Amino acid sequence: MSLNHIRPWRNIYRRESRQIMVGNVPVGGDAPISVQTMTNTVTTDIPGTIAQVQAAAEAGADIVRISVPDEDSVARAQGHRARKPGADCGRYSFSLPARN
Repeated sequence: MSLNHIRPWRNIYRRESRQIMVGNVPVGGDAPISVQTMTNTVTTDIPGTIAQVQAAAEAGADIVRISVPDEDSVARAQGHRARKPGADCGRYSFSLPARN
């Protein structure tokens, strides 16, 4: 018999996967399901992006992703990090996709 015999379409079966760490949050394997979100600010708006990250963390998000679509965004974010290392968002890093 299924876990939910009245509404079997609501059963959630997790496929087997290996566990990795995203910062200090375990993801995959038998780790609890983590709450993830993504900011929707213009990334060069550092104060606005940080405010969204902090609001998401206060709401219970385990992982907050930030889009860094161009080199200007990377430079501004790294510049902010140099002024206040780890003071606003905790641990984060910046990288651009490889160019073809």
